[in-house]
Amino acid sequence: MVQFYIQPDSDIPASNQLFNQIRFAIASRQFPPGHRLPSTRQLAMQTGLHRNTISKVYRQLEDSGLVEAQAGSGIYVRALGHEGGSRLNSPILEHYPEANKIIQRGLDELLSQGCTLSEARELFLAEIDWRLRCSARVLVTAPMQDIGIGQLMAQELEQSLRIPVQLVPVEQLAETIEQVPSGTIVTSRYFIGQAEAIAAPKSVRVIPIDIYDYAREIELVQDLPKGTYLGIVSLSSGLLRATEVIIHSLRGEQVLVMTAQLTDTYKINAIVRSARVIICDQASFETVKESVQGNRDEIIRPPQLLCCENYIGAESINLLKRELGLK
Repeated sequence: MVQFYIQPDSDIPASNQLFNQIRFAIASRQFPPGHRLPSTRQLAMQTGLHRNTISKVYRQLEDSGLVEAQAGSGIYVRALGHEGGSRLNSPILEHYPEANKIIQRGLDELLSQGCTLSEARELFLAEIDWRLRCSARVLVTAPMQDIGIGQLMAQELEQSLRIPVQLVPVEQLAETIEQVPSGTIVTSRYFIGQAEAIAAPKSVRVIPIDIYDYAREIELVQDLPKGTYLGIVSLSSGLLRATEVIIHSLRGEQVLVMTAQLTDTYKINAIVRSARVIICDQASFETVKESVQGNRDEIIRPPQLLCCENYIGAESINLLKRELGLK
């Protein structure tokens, strides 16, 4: 069971602490699609927060498009994109609700046996046409204010999928879709609500990706001695903000945290001269290593460097390959 931690004497509102932790649990698939969130009573007992505060957080999550309320049942993580079930608008599916899943499994089996899409097209025309049309163009989207996280996603997807990936700010997504309406939009669950609102009216599919759960890094943070100076370096300003809130929720003032974006050389140099441990993403790792080397005369004890090699979860990459007909 996922545990949530609230620092009651923090300057960060308790609702903000809980919102960020639940959103992280959803984005990292610790709470997978269809998962029922704890009741307000359960969370109140675990966190000490008032149930009205927890209800407010759940409404924020619902407004963000991450969860949905089912009357008389509870709050559930929304299934999105490829998780949402059938994509075929055929009356046959009313009589055979499992038909689409059977078609997908059959196609994947054919592909694994070496069958090409062209050879399989006669058997699975609708599914093949969908995949060919949507895999022609992959767009990664993120808000302009945190375009760094979009760059992280695009870099990882290009390496994993081995196809061109175009990064488009959410603010320019509608204009891009108007120019070339076919394709697939990929984004983190953090931004899924914004992307769906733009893409759905154009009948362009949006596939959410799950982020890495950072279990190794969280365990390290929980085990740090009191008073440890921890540095966090990333390409993404949004990732830094969320990370700082989550670490604060876990350790409060017991751990001193300083963050820096990849472009902020001054802050990075300050971190490597003082921090005992530095956690950074793949895009920032070489820069941090160079900074440690460049400041070696001023460093008494070199900091421990921990590189988060992935932002996107491995299972999410595999599902995306399947959806795009690449596996």
